[in-house]
Amino acid sequence: MFTFNIEDELFCKVEGTGKFCAKKGAMVAYKGDFKFDKMLLGPDNGGGMMGSLLGMAKRKLTGENIQLMTVEGSGSIYFATNAYHISVFSLEPGDCLSIESENLLAFPLELKYDVRFVGSGVLSQKGLATTVLSNLSNQVQQVAVMSDGNPLMLEAPCVVDPDALVAWTSDPNGGGDPRVTTNNFSWKTAIGQTSGESYQFQFNQPNQMVLVQPSERLSGLKISVD
Repeated sequence: MFTFNIEDELFCKVEGTGKFCAKKGAMVAYKGDFKFDKMLLGPDNGGGMMGSLLGMAKRKLTGENIQLMTVEGSGSIYFATNAYHISVFSLEPGDCLSIESENLLAFPLELKYDVRFVGSGVLSQKGLATTVLSNLSNQVQQVAVMSDGNPLMLEAPCVVDPDALVAWTSDPNGGGDPRVTTNNFSWKTAIGQTSGESYQFQFNQPNQMVLVQPSERLSGLKISVD
């Protein structure tokens, strides 16, 4: 089993023995003995080849597909990408983490790797679906997450800009997914003359943790009248 730890905010140090998943090409150094294999289809979630194929098809369809590799061996290994800041979530049995696929760095194979529709992508660069990692084991599991800049960890209730949202804790049934608020919507929104804060994501689940980065993605809708 591996443990995930943060080193200098920009590196994730993974220590132990076994096998886990990581973003392809994110390894920067290691001490010990490790083997790296690109995952052609992705984790099978216990469903064998068919499970891998169905999972890949779903991720391709929703735009949540990223290139992963398996890391197998023993020792200490370091991961980093573009000097992004790294956070580690610890998931209790039954917990889930919803995350933008581009922000996922490393996770154990014991987690179920899936996609869930949230139905809010028309409002921002955030898609209609989100990557979900579910802890169906009987042990605490860790997930390494990247953010563009030093992130802010908030506890619900809170309201965030969807273009700055990185990840949030939830439950297997989608409880804890954000609700869209549009209290600043007006005719100016329709022609692109807005403050840039016309809609937000609202989180209300008690004890829910929400990770926000200080860098916003570009919004998907580009319409304006001057």
